[in-house]
Amino acid sequence: MSDTSFRPFDTLLDEGRALRILREATAGAEDGELFLERRRSEALSFDDGRIRSASYDASEGFGLRAVRGETAGYAHSTEISERALLRAAETARLAVGAGGGRLALPPAATNRRLYEDADPTAGIPFARRVETLREIDAYARALDRRVVQVTATLSASLQEVEILRPEGTRIADVRPMARLNVSVIVEENGRREQGGSGGGGRHGIERLIDPAHWQAEVAEALRIALVNLGAEAAPAGVMDVVLGPGWPGVLLHEAVGHGLEGDFNRKGTSAFAGLMGTRVAAPGVTVVDDGTLEGRRGSITIDDEGTPSGRTVLIEDGILVGYLQDRQNARLMGVRPTGNGRRESFAHIPMPRMTNTVMLSGRDDPAAILAGLEDGIYAVGFGGGQVDITNGKFVFSCTEAYRVKGGRVGAAIKGATLIGDGPTALRRIRAIGSDMALDPGIGSCGKAGQWVPVGVGQPTLLIGGLTVGGSAA
Repeated sequence: MSDTSFRPFDTLLDEGRALRILREATAGAEDGELFLERRRSEALSFDDGRIRSASYDASEGFGLRAVRGETAGYAHSTEISERALLRAAETARLAVGAGGGRLALPPAATNRRLYEDADPTAGIPFARRVETLREIDAYARALDRRVVQVTATLSASLQEVEILRPEGTRIADVRPMARLNVSVIVEENGRREQGGSGGGGRHGIERLIDPAHWQAEVAEALRIALVNLGAEAAPAGVMDVVLGPGWPGVLLHEAVGHGLEGDFNRKGTSAFAGLMGTRVAAPGVTVVDDGTLEGRRGSITIDDEGTPSGRTVLIEDGILVGYLQDRQNARLMGVRPTGNGRRESFAHIPMPRMTNTVMLSGRDDPAAILAGLEDGIYAVGFGGGQVDITNGKFVFSCTEAYRVKGGRVGAAIKGATLIGDGPTALRRIRAIGSDMALDPGIGSCGKAGQWVPVGVGQPTLLIGGLTVGGSAA
């Protein structure tokens, strides 16, 4: 929310004095801001029949930035006072040098609200949260005698930010987050396997502790664990792969999304640098980054520079048409900011980051895509992955996958990894399902040591010629 009369929290700073210090720090700069933040978070974990941990954390601080050209001076402090602000201004001022810059125009205002600003734990007694986790444990064990361990974690946070700019603009946002995770371990004949499920978003925990919700999460975690219990060793070799809808979009996020962030392209280090306006994917492939999806984990009303979030088309029908931009990189590249300037906290400088990165639906029937797979694997769930931004090469581990032969989905496989590179994988997409889905709200993205919540999504996809790493002879 952009509202000059709204302050998310009070500080000991005099606003007029703080503005004068900020203006002195950014005199002759091209951009800059004072970023104030207060964050509260709670987490409750229940493991093997008892409370394993209960935590509450609170932090607050500020970051002050001055930007000129490619240089940014940044200083931060957990002490929100005029004295600390003066020290930070001296440091940030070093980036301005002799000055001569012209201050960029402020971000556009917005009164759009994508989520409520209430504390996500408000009105939910601690005892009720504990009892819900106990019920999850008991319910999971009652579903199947092979369940030997249950872990459930309920967490919530509230981040309050205010941005003060040199021209006097004040922008504020209050960002809730809640999440429930359930993990189940099953054992049979000496073999143990694990399955997990969960998610959340920018809302309260009420919906997460509703029995209809958590019972479905427990059932899904158990289903995955039992699938893995009967899984065979994964094959190895080059083969066609069908990716399921929703969370498998994390492969798109890592292998493609990072390469479309503005800073990597401005510096020429991305595999997609210099390819604007050219074909980088198969026809029919359209990828967007959308921070405006209501209540989603990766959504933000404004980014951490004050720019309203947006829906940015990155690839349209296979053609590269856009990059994700913060204010600095947009200015240096001669384009508009896209509302993707994000930071982990007041202790971090903003940079171009994804929000909710999604491949849109195509026209192919998902069942027909699977039926047309002669020899390959069907990957439904993913764990960790790695990508090299300079060439797009990725390695991803599958948490749920199946062998497919003659269009028939066969045995589950265990230990499969997908190996390839983003640009090549995009061009080898042969079918795009009509079933685009978003992930359940579990994504976190790391870049340059900073972590921010994100979302992903995609339809069922057929990609030809991926390398599958496995352990089968």
